[in-house]
Amino acid sequence: MAEAATTKATLVGKLETDVEIKASAGKFHHMFAGRPHHVSKASPGKIKACDLHEDGEAKVAKERIEAVEPEKNLITFRVIEGDLMKEYKSFLITIQVTPKHGGPGSIVHWHLEYEKISDEVAHPETLLQFCVE
Repeated sequence: MAEAATTKATLVGKLETDVEIKASAGKFHHMFAGRPHHVSKASPGKIKACDLHEDGEAKVAKERIEAVEPEKNLITFRVIEGDLMKEYKSFLITIQVTPKHGGPGSIVHWHLEYEKISDEVAHPETLLQFCVE
């Protein structure tokens, strides 16, 4: 499912995974790129406005869109404020959606790139799992 790659000499890492969804690639991409307020409607048990609820504790993340490529159904966000920035120097989330071959639905490719502030900080597998769910 998830693949992790880190350089031992640095605190830089990457995590990525693919998730199958029922929605079309265009609709899913448009939700993040053009109607981010609909993300909470699509995940009412996880996202409430700009508060992220995980294990009962509210989390906050403020993101800036770095890149949008509608023809590839790709969007990249940079986390600029919030709880993640207490543990990471930088955090990028790239989402690319492609139509599923041979049937309805799509495949969402989640790609996380980050730099931890220290070796004591865990890799963000729980955040990747949150994306999958």
